[in-house]
Amino acid sequence: MTTPMKWIGLLATLVIVVILPFYMLNEPTQQEDLLKDYYTAAILTSTDIYAENCAVCHGAAGEGIADNPPLNSDAVRMMSESDLTKVITRGRDGTLMAGWAMEEGGIFTNPQVADLVTFIQQANWDYVAYRVDELGLTPPEVTQMEVSEDMLISLAALPGGETLSTGLVVYAENCAACHGSNGAGTVIAPAIDSADLRATPLEETIQLVNTGVPGTLMASWENMLVPEEISAVVDLIYRWPEMVQSGVEFPEVEVMTIASSPEMIAAGQQLFNVACKSCHGMDGYGTPMAPALNNQLFLSETPDAAIYQIIAGGISDTLMPAWGSRLSDQEIQSLVAFLRSMETTAPAILPPILSE
Repeated sequence: MTTPMKWIGLLATLVIVVILPFYMLNEPTQQEDLLKDYYTAAILTSTDIYAENCAVCHGAAGEGIADNPPLNSDAVRMMSESDLTKVITRGRDGTLMAGWAMEEGGIFTNPQVADLVTFIQQANWDYVAYRVDELGLTPPEVTQMEVSEDMLISLAALPGGETLSTGLVVYAENCAACHGSNGAGTVIAPAIDSADLRATPLEETIQLVNTGVPGTLMASWENMLVPEEISAVVDLIYRWPEMVQSGVEFPEVEVMTIASSPEMIAAGQQLFNVACKSCHGMDGYGTPMAPALNNQLFLSETPDAAIYQIIAGGISDTLMPAWGSRLSDQEIQSLVAFLRSMETTAPAILPPILSE
């Protein structure tokens, strides 16, 4: 070997001896930095995905809405990546949680599911809520009948007052949205303050609440309420006149009329983009998760009152939830007005939406 070659070999050896230990010392730091960069990118990307698809059920800050569980809890954050991946990918039977992965009929790719898992485990929920609000996608607040302290005091003075109080709370949280805060019924459900209903044997009414009524919006409650709650709310229904006579004051319910105006259509479109777009697609053209609503056949054959009922009461055995407890009458009317405004331009036949 010539002298220059020896020097080159010697210098190369020195470079290796000097630089390699330095590289080995810094490699863990570099890997950590790369991992942090990956997590940051995944979280930022998934924040908008969450806002557009998940916030409507799980809340702007992951706090959970109605029966949809919170995600900003230690219990969820501590779930394994594989378990979270399965839930997002496949959904959960018996709940409104659909399978969101494309192979399950959803709209997310596998990398998006992986990013969402990282997001759920590491998200700053205060920032998420800010971003959801910035995008105009903060979900509507749950609308519920208010049970005042005066109402509970009035009930406590009656025989079996504790059971009546339980029944009133159950009714307010689960029944008033359809049957009315004063029990007088609404456009989507009959009155429960009814002499005919009270003439029905008690056991039959309990069975009706347990199993629901096929072909109507009356769902089965036996898997959502415990027997004691069902018994209490049925007792409340049968003793409704007694409560009124005792001085319990129920709020009056205004008669609803379905109208339309440019302002209402605009409000309905904004609400649709918050609450409905993630399943029914942009402008109601449908997704693999839910059918098209911007459809001449659907709009021409479905009257306004029926659309209202579908939105308020949901559809059993589908991913369509009941929005009656989360949206006011006016908000549901605005959605009806927005959907109806599409009828003149809706496609007569809409091809199926296929996932990529």
